[in-house]
Amino acid sequence: MKKIAISLIKKYKITIILMILFINLNMYFLTYPPKIIGQIVDLLYNINDNQQQIIKSIINLIIISVILLIVRMPWRWLAGYLPRSFEKDTKNELFNQFMKMKMTNIQNIKNGELMSYFTKDIMEIRSFIYRILSYGTRIIVIFINATYVMMTGVDVKLTIITLLPIIVTIYITVKIKKYLEKSFKKSQKYFTELSEYVQESTDAIRTTKSYSIEGQQVKEFIKKNRFLRQSNNAVDVYSTLLSSCIKIGFGICYGISIIYGSKLVLEGNITTGDLIAFNGYIGLFLGPVTWIPSIISRYKRAQISYNRLDNVFNLEREKIDEKTLKNDSLISGDIKINNLTFNYQESINNILKDINIEIKQGETLGIIGTIGSGKTTLMNLLLKLYPVPNGKITIGGKDINDIPIEILRKSICYITQDNFLFSTTIKENVRLFKEEFEEEEIKESVKNAMIHEDIEKMQNGIDTIIGERGIDLSGGQKQRLVISRAFLLKSNIIIYDDSFSALDNKTEEKVLKNVKELSKGKTCIIISNRISDIKDANKIIVLDAGQIIEQGTHEQLINQNGLYNKFYIQQSSKEEIN
Repeated sequence: MKKIAISLIKKYKITIILMILFINLNMYFLTYPPKIIGQIVDLLYNINDNQQQIIKSIINLIIISVILLIVRMPWRWLAGYLPRSFEKDTKNELFNQFMKMKMTNIQNIKNGELMSYFTKDIMEIRSFIYRILSYGTRIIVIFINATYVMMTGVDVKLTIITLLPIIVTIYITVKIKKYLEKSFKKSQKYFTELSEYVQESTDAIRTTKSYSIEGQQVKEFIKKNRFLRQSNNAVDVYSTLLSSCIKIGFGICYGISIIYGSKLVLEGNITTGDLIAFNGYIGLFLGPVTWIPSIISRYKRAQISYNRLDNVFNLEREKIDEKTLKNDSLISGDIKINNLTFNYQESINNILKDINIEIKQGETLGIIGTIGSGKTTLMNLLLKLYPVPNGKITIGGKDINDIPIEILRKSICYITQDNFLFSTTIKENVRLFKEEFEEEEIKESVKNAMIHEDIEKMQNGIDTIIGERGIDLSGGQKQRLVISRAFLLKSNIIIYDDSFSALDNKTEEKVLKNVKELSKGKTCIIISNRISDIKDANKIIVLDAGQIIEQGTHEQLINQNGLYNKFYIQQSSKEEIN
């Protein structure tokens, strides 16, 4: 995160300098109106003799106002442009980090936490940058300029005495702000709890009515609503106290200015115009005093968000070379797994134990097993989504750790069991945003996956947008659409991970026929809990508790009278095997 912050500062250094320059000019010219108004007041004692001077002062006041408008416009634009540019660039870097991060790191991040990085954390840092560039610079410039003008242009002693209550006010507001933040956090917590409770209660309204527990639900709602009211009242109290403190502090400043300033006027040390200008300068301090607690608060929140993002950016990435991805050829489909044992970092138990498999290019391997037996984990290791020990897996005669990740994954087409679809068009979901595929190739692939007829019935054909996660499609349509990727992507190894479970028997038979045709000369791995999907494979392995307990052809495994035969009998009784 530190490197990104430094690079962004370098990238926008000219813009930052220009913004600070315009803020300084704006604050500098802001000290002129009180001074000019004070001069006009002094000239009013003799209007006839000072008429020309008064007109000249008014013209100067108008000119200063126009200059302030001209200077303020680019400053305000830059004040919005810089934080937004930081937000954009940081989000780009963060998304790039997540895309290239190792799976071992990604799986430990919850979806809600991930989204909070992109929204809340970056927003907090952006908000602090805006305040420190805009408010922070103005605070420094106003305090320096206004204090200097007050001391040199009016009276040193009057300035010191008048500014003392402002310093005390700043201290008190910072203290009150802490209590206000605690109350606000508590209010947010109770609001979230109440919202979640209302949502849960409405979702479960049928259950509530069925068991006649409306009374208990209402009591719990009243209790949560009372906590929310009490916390909101506390927020209101501290907010009122904060604003009142600021008003009282500045009231005291004005009181001191008027009382002691009037004394100086009567003694002839300053003029009435000087006193009016002095009170105008005091007004310039009002904004900065209210901003200081906000900047302190934002700094603390931004610091927490910065540390959270820094932890994410420090997570290890996969080493992917885009040039290699474009230039190198695919590896062959020969796969050999030798005495592979694997467990996840957070688990003490082995997920896979002593796995030995050999597949030649052009062969089909079927994998079946109990739930949690390690079938998907084994495929994840073939894609090197998790670290693989040296010498345990070779593909195309090379150790998997010696094959560039981008070449390895380009050589393997993995049809996952979750059937994930993007909220875009059917075309983009099939080709996975790769521009090298023609429309005719895409149409041919959906034909082979037996979903072409369904797509033709849609108004926009393959350009139909299917909604979030393919919500507009049925389970079988989703599965066939995902399968169509295998007919499009030119890979030597194709993996189907429980990819036919949502298909009816007739469609499954046609798709498997096309899959068999597609797999000629390629290595095909089919993971399934349905024997009908894998019975024609050259070799079948049966996994249980992370170990291969049986292997052979369909006929050999049936004759072994083991777990495979048990699956076969169970599914035969349900008429799932043809």
